[in-house]
This record gives sequence, structure tokens and C-alpha cells, in this order.
Amino acid sequence: MKKLLNQKEQHIAYTRKEAEEIVETAKENAALTMNKISEKYNKHGQYFLIDLTYTFNTPKEVMESNPRQNDAPDGQMSIDEVHEGVPYTVNLDGSVKLENQDEKLPDFEDPFAGVEEKKDDANENMPF
Repeated sequence: MKKLLNQKEQHIAYTRKEAEEIVETAKENAALTMNKISEKYNKHGQYFLIDLTYTFNTPKEVMESNPRQNDAPDGQMSIDEVHEGVPYTVNLDGSVKLENQDEKLPDFEDPFAGVEEKKDDANENMPF
């Protein structure tokens, strides 16, 4: 899942009052971290360039928040969150032994058990 962490916007205004209104509207958003009004000139006259930067949940904040600690009492994991992986044992020499999972598998039934093999009748008239 992709999540937008930073967003930059630029707006243009033709009066200082319009530029300040844009900044005031942007300040209503709690994610606003930077605003800047720059006075610019070109052959058509004066204008104002407004730079806005929004910062949402940064990776540090996301990684530091632990949903298991927030939801379960005493930081305990709930039964639904336990991953049922393959059980294994680590030996003293560092090798790993997997438990035999074949005993839990159902018996294999051959779908072709009662089917007779069809004999291929070779014919001399066949070109191949």
C-alpha cells in the first residue's frame, strides 16, 4: 500500500490579501508544516507565489506506533493476531528441524486409479 507522506502545493495570487487568504485556509489543515508567500514580478506586473507543504504520518511515526499495544491490554497479542506458521525446533548446533507435517495431510487419492490406458493404434497410412 502506498501512502502519501509529503505534499507540496503552489498557488498564485494577484494581491497580498488573496495570498494571505490562501494561507489562512491552508492553516485549517493540521498537516500543514510550511507556508511561504513570495512576491514576484514579470512583464505583466506583480504577483504572489504561495508555497504550501503538508506532512502526514512520517515513517518514524508509523513504525513507532504499535497497534497491538494500543488495542490489547498490557501489550498482549490477541488470539486473532497469532500467526500459525510451521512449527520448528532450533538445535544447539544451530540446525533447524521442522516437525513432520505429512502425518496431518489427508491420504492422496489417485484420480486415474480405475482408468485403463488407451493403446495407440499405429497405422502405416499416417505420415508421421
